[in-house]
Formats: sequence, structure tokens, C-alpha cells
Amino acid sequence: MPVAGLRPAEGRGGGAADLLVRNAKVFTGDPRRPEARAVAVRDGLVLALGDDHDLAPLVGPATRVVDALGRRVVPGLNDSHLHVVRGGLHYVLELRWDGVRSLRRALEMLREQAGRTPRGQWIRVVGGWTPEQFAERRMPTVAELNAAAPDTPVFVLHLYQSALMNRAAVRAAGYTRDTPDPRGGQIVRGRDGEPTGVLLAAPGALVLYSTLAKAPVLDAADRRTSTRHFLKELNRFGLTSALDAAGGFQNFPDDYATVVDLARSGELSLRIAYYLFPQTAGQELADLRRWTRTVRPGDGDAWLRLAGAGENLTWAAADFENFAQPRPELEPGYEAEFEQAVRLLTENGWGFRLHATYDETIRRDLAVFEKLAAEGLFPAAGERWLFDHAETVSDHSLDRIAALGGAVSVQNRMSFQGTAFAARYGYRAAHRTPPVRAMLERGLTVAAGTDATRVSSYNPWVSLHWLVTGRTVGGTALYPAANLLGREEALELYTRGGARLTGEDGVKGMLREGYYADLAVLSQDYFAVPEAAIPDIESVLTVVGGRIVHAEAEHAGLDEPLPPVVPRWSPVAHFGGYAAAGARQAEAMAEVAAESEQHRRWRAAQDGDGSGRPPADPVDPCFAH
Repeated sequence: MPVAGLRPAEGRGGGAADLLVRNAKVFTGDPRRPEARAVAVRDGLVLALGDDHDLAPLVGPATRVVDALGRRVVPGLNDSHLHVVRGGLHYVLELRWDGVRSLRRALEMLREQAGRTPRGQWIRVVGGWTPEQFAERRMPTVAELNAAAPDTPVFVLHLYQSALMNRAAVRAAGYTRDTPDPRGGQIVRGRDGEPTGVLLAAPGALVLYSTLAKAPVLDAADRRTSTRHFLKELNRFGLTSALDAAGGFQNFPDDYATVVDLARSGELSLRIAYYLFPQTAGQELADLRRWTRTVRPGDGDAWLRLAGAGENLTWAAADFENFAQPRPELEPGYEAEFEQAVRLLTENGWGFRLHATYDETIRRDLAVFEKLAAEGLFPAAGERWLFDHAETVSDHSLDRIAALGGAVSVQNRMSFQGTAFAARYGYRAAHRTPPVRAMLERGLTVAAGTDATRVSSYNPWVSLHWLVTGRTVGGTALYPAANLLGREEALELYTRGGARLTGEDGVKGMLREGYYADLAVLSQDYFAVPEAAIPDIESVLTVVGGRIVHAEAEHAGLDEPLPPVVPRWSPVAHFGGYAAAGARQAEAMAEVAAESEQHRRWRAAQDGDGSGRPPADPVDPCFAH
């Protein structure tokens, strides 16, 4: 766009900036210079910061000048726990309910998608939503799935707690009255013994993983396109980096081939530091041993690099975060194999991250680390290790983590599961789940993320809202003021925090001369909008390494083009990804509000006391089908 007052500097092409973002409110994240009005970029790095007038001499004939129109600029966000590799391989096949405000609209989307999905394919809603986000405040029922898609298989994953399947999906998955329940899971059956379409993680999620794995997958070419569109979707929210926490059914090296190919061709639009996760119980040590002999942390470049092992090292050491179920009791004696895994990694200079939801698990893991530390083996010089999640970690365990030089990566799983946690353990326990303030007070490195895509939404602003307000996506207040963060503190967990986990805090996480030119121009000022509006923030311009990888609103057309979404029937091709609030959403909310009032009056007529309160009923609505 034309920019008044700036002219190409004669004879300065060799020292000129490649990109200049001006007329901005720049929050640098750098304590030495917290604010600026303009950012100049050259060769993928921040060249200079200052006022528009100060940086005008850096404009040359080839400089791209972008007027931010007074918008807020922040360092690029870094999700410290995102299943980005796996998410990219499946993104275009998934119908996302992230951000959808009413169940009525969610079911309409299912119905519309059923009309486009070809025979043999599934409709899959895979995480990123909770009934609390809906105006109706309830789960869909199996009957509603059957009505919306009578013939097309539908699989709806609800966190790592449960899944709903319509009749067509039950048939496609091959479930019958004779199918045995997998370990740690339940195929719910009716009085006739036939599967009802409800799957429960009780408490393990294997039944959910393995059922989803029965659905068709993309071929290599379409995986490539799918991943590019997923990364662009993350760029939409200002994400410029992510730590990939691997996950179930993500095999190395096969499932990493797509991001490796994109990195080689220069088509990644997000920096990815990835971890390796043994997939087969009983084979974990063999996998880790093989990896330590063939690859090393740090392999790669600024766009794609190996960070270490995890988030699981051995399956027996993993607890599960299904707060609708009692805390799982891990097997006695798992420490012997776990110690072998940690010892192997430490001896080979590998860092790791470790899934641990409950303090009971963390205490047992720490005992293993302390045993190795007493032998002078842990942690190895330069080795970075961290706990993921740590919702119920105690102060004593935090002290032990600090003494061993560990870190913590927290995710906003409580913004999706907080009410379930409070229902089981009480709101007093929920007040410090997780105790982020206590972590920071001990000087621990703390980074923030989402655990998307199968649990929370990948929208980082939902997570930042949770850190700042302590509220669930449904508005339930979980934390007292003592466990809340200021907006700048929360943003640091999403910028410098993630960079510290991977040892890159000397090159990214803030806007400083010589650092990576990773930044986002925001649709609304994060530091000024009402708290309730934080989840609605997006980026109108995202820059990674000096490349404009996402642009919309006034900057539409400045970013790199992508190939069209394939297959053509993809839910993403029609609905997009995260559902931004807009006119259609507002209309749907108004319809739901009217229906809710009619329903309230009907219930009042049924109740003898006329109070409108529903009768006591312990059955979850998802089973009323």
C-alpha cells in the first residue's frame, strides 16, 4: 500500500532493509528497549528498531514497507507444546468445532459436511472444543449425530475423555457386541449388548486413538498440502514457532517426512523443534537406543530441528489427564525401566520432556532423577529437561524440580477441563491447578502452550486468556488473583519461555537487533482490549524470518500463496479452521438463546414447583440417545 513520507534512499540498496514495518505500537519483549514504533528487517533478522523517522534511511529501492496503521506488534508466539506434525498430516480431513459458539451450528456443520463427503470417508471432529463453549452447554447425542449424518461415518472426539460415533462409524470401525474392550478403555453397550456409539477413556485414551486410526488417511502429496495449510492456520494467530511434543501414532521417521520435505524446499512457515516419542510398549528402550545412535538433538536448522525425547519415554510412566475419571494408579515398579531410559538419554547428552499430570507421578519421577543426580549423572551438562502439564504439582515437588535445573511447560487444558476437575476434586484444589505463579516465584523456566489439536484448541489467545483471567472457555472462574498472571507475564511464557526450553533464547523470543525477525501485527491490542476479547485476537500480518507468511485485512495479498485445499470435499475448504466470531455466529447465538428460553419454560411447566430447575439426573447428556 502507498506509504506517505517515505522515499527510497538513493544509493543505499546494499545496506537497506528487506522489510520495514512502521507506524506500529511495537512491544519488543526486550527489557532493554521495551517499545518502538518501527522494525527493520534484513536477511531474516531484526536489523533495527526505533521511530519511523529513525529507520527511514534504511528504506531502499527493494524494501517492502508495511504500514501497521497504529496496530500492536508483538514478538512471534511460540507454542511450547503443540502436536503440530501430527496435526498437519490430518488437518484438511477434520471438521473443526474450535470457536463454534452453539451446538446447533456445530450439528449444522456436520449435516452440511455429510452432503459433501464421498463414500468411504469419515467426518471427524478431533478435539479443540468443549460443551462449555456452546450456548446450549451440553454434548451432542448419538441420536443427533445419526440424524445429521445417517450414512456417513462420524467420529467426534471430546478431549481425551470420550468419543461419540454414529451408527455408520460403529460399522466402519468394525465394532460389534463381540469386540472386547481395550485396556484402559470402554466401548459402551446397550441392553442388547450392541455398541451404542459411546467410547470412554477409563482412564486411558488408547480406545480413542485406535478408533481414530481406523479412518482413511491422506496420500503423501495431500499430506504436504494439508501441513502447509495447517501451518498457515497457526500463522493466522501470530504463531511463528512451536515445540512438537510428538504423540501417539506418530512414528519416526515416517511421519516426519512431510515437514522434512517442506523444510528442505523452504516452504515451512513455522519454526518447529520436535521431540521423539517411543510408540510401542515394550520397545521403548530399543527405540531410544536406536535414535541416540543415529540422530542428535540440535540436528537441523532454524526452521526444523530435533530437540530431544518425549513427551513419553516409557508408556508405564505416563498418567492420563481424564479428569472425568479417578486419578490413575501407575504400575508399581515402573521406575526400573524408566530409570534405564533416563540414564540412556543422559549418557548420550539428550534432553527430554515428560508428560506428568499429577503430583503423585511427578514425585516418583523425581526420585529417579535424584538417584541419578546422587551418582553425578543427572542432569548432563547442557541437557534441558522439563515436565509437561503438571496440573497438581506440589510446592515441594517444584522445589525439587528447581534444585535439579528442570523446567515446566503448562497448557490451558484446564480452560477446557476445569469444571470436570473441580467437580471431582473441588474448587479449592482447582485454585492452583496448575500453580503457575508458584513456578515463577521459584525462578523456574516456564513456557506456555495448548496441547492441541486433540485436547485444547490451537488458538494461543484462548490460552493467554486463561493465564490472565483464570477462566474456562465457558467463563467459570478457577483461580484466585494470586495465581493469575499479568498480560506481559503471560505473553513472555508464549515468547521467551518457549525459546528457553530449546536453548534459542539468544536468537528468538523478543524483538532485538540480531534476533530472528519473527513478529505479529495484531487485529486488536492485546494490552488494551477487555479481558473477554483476548480470545478473539488474530494476526493481520505474521512475519517469520522476514517472510510475510500470513496477511489479511488491510494487508491481504502480501503473503505467500498456497495451493488450494485438497481434497475438494475437505471440511477446511468449506468451513476453514478456527471459527472466528462473526455475523453468522451472532445469528446462531440469538437462535439458541430463543430456543433455550422456550425450553426453560417447558421444563418449568413439567416441574411441580415451577422453578424451572431440571430434576436431579446423574446421567451425562452425551448418553441420552
